[in-house]
Amino acid sequence: MTPALLMATASLLFALMGVAVKLASTRYGAGELVMYRSLVGLVLIGVVMRLRRIPMRTPVPGMHMGRSVSGTVSLAMWFYAIGGLPLATATTLNYMSSVWIALFLMGGALLLGPRAGRGLDGRLIATVLAGFAGVTLVLRPTIADDQLWHGLIGLLSGILSAVAYLQITALGRVGEPGERVVFYFSLAGVVVGLAITLASGSLTPHTSWRGVALLLAIGTLATAAQWMITRAYATGATLGVATLQYLGIGFAFVFGVWLFNDPVTPLALVGMLLIVGAGVAATFLRQRSTPADAGPTES
Repeated sequence: MTPALLMATASLLFALMGVAVKLASTRYGAGELVMYRSLVGLVLIGVVMRLRRIPMRTPVPGMHMGRSVSGTVSLAMWFYAIGGLPLATATTLNYMSSVWIALFLMGGALLLGPRAGRGLDGRLIATVLAGFAGVTLVLRPTIADDQLWHGLIGLLSGILSAVAYLQITALGRVGEPGERVVFYFSLAGVVVGLAITLASGSLTPHTSWRGVALLLAIGTLATAAQWMITRAYATGATLGVATLQYLGIGFAFVFGVWLFNDPVTPLALVGMLLIVGAGVAATFLRQRSTPADAGPTES
């Protein structure tokens, strides 16, 4: 498969995972969904590491811990948001990570001045403003009063996803293999997901094959999609591949309207387009300033 086809397929698989999460969220809590998703991923990536003889021992355990915690909490927040929001809205808020990174770069330029390289880029400011304008348009027409909390959690998931992305970049710079990064992320997901579940109650008993099938689908789809993303970034042009990830918002929108009767409003559609445009622009500007930073952006 070509890098473009790999990324397009990965975006579709992540959207299908979102469908499975939304269906499963009527029975399982966000902590349980994270735990089971991570458990399936842990088994699969463990087999891959065994076959490729990649050791589990790492020289930078602290870096893995930081990335794993931020990524796992972001994932739990995203799953929680999917359970209470239109699918496309929750997906769009999580995909705001590129805009948040642009905001982080702006903050660095303001704090460091000339030492931050090119300083404060006007295009970066425009990108951030467009992204937040998009958020306003997406949230206002599609979120009811009882969904505001889910919307806030969705926004926070995007922020933590951006933090996790920056930590993935740092791990890549010190030579950590992607399989090991995913392994520790999955391990943390099992632990954190279980802790959230026990703190909020207890494990839900499995009384139907449908629920078990949804949990297996979530883990399998997410793991397969992440493998495709990793392959796409490794073999393709970074900017083109990164741009194609936003197909996931389109897929989520179609599935949401088709399967869950999610509302369709002109303002929400304009907001999604603004966020996608801001994300693509932020990725372009980031690649131009720091080409080595590009890479997979899963939480």
